[in-house]
Amino acid sequence: MWWFQQGLSVLPSALVIWTSAAFIFSYITAVTLHHIDPALPYISDTGTLAPEKCLFGAMLNIAAVLCIATIYVRYKQVHALSPEENVIIKLNKAGLVLGILSCLGLSVVANFQKTALFAAHVSGAVLTFGMGSLYMFVQTILSYQMQPKIHGKQVFWIRLLLVIWCGVSAFSMLTCSSILHSGNFGTDLEQKLHWNPEDKGYVLHMITTAAEWSMSFSFFGFFLTYIRDFQMIGLFLLGSLYVQKRWFPGQKKRW
Repeated sequence: MWWFQQGLSVLPSALVIWTSAAFIFSYITAVTLHHIDPALPYISDTGTLAPEKCLFGAMLNIAAVLCIATIYVRYKQVHALSPEENVIIKLNKAGLVLGILSCLGLSVVANFQKTALFAAHVSGAVLTFGMGSLYMFVQTILSYQMQPKIHGKQVFWIRLLLVIWCGVSAFSMLTCSSILHSGNFGTDLEQKLHWNPEDKGYVLHMITTAAEWSMSFSFFGFFLTYIRDFQMIGLFLLGSLYVQKRWFPGQKKRW
């Protein structure tokens, strides 16, 4: 049996692969048609003009569904493994809400291009990255609370590093983006798809786009840490989840 056939590990794997494919295919299409510059465009720029915006929107909508499924399965797993821990129960519910809001934002980003409805697009981006970052933070706290009973310590440290990576990227993106759109570097920057090194604000633009891609990669890395956890989860024919209780060496069996 291949690793992705174990339990429901196919869910986080499919989520990361599909979302990456959405970015890559739309990027290749946009660059080929000379709609954007090859060097670090905004992720949204790769899905602004037709035909790539159609591909971008359709694939990200499917990614949002995969993300909701992954987040829900994670919620049910934590619920099953820690049924009597009040702190974990509250954090788990908060994580579910934050995750669903982030997925909703992803769908908004996919369907409202920044050159058409900038306010809606930015709102979707704030939901996606903002709520997504908080979701990662909550899940990292859960990993800390659940070690060493459920998680090994290495899982917590990996997720903590990914959250720090996400936080640094988010801070860089917000800071540079705020300066760039302060009005000192021109107006209607949201309509600008081509940048030259001689343009005012070019360096800030490049830092912002690099931080945006970096933040996305931190999300991918975080969901990939679910693969090992999801290998312990199965699905009954009628649709109910069951979670395999797992013990680490030296621990007493509590179930």
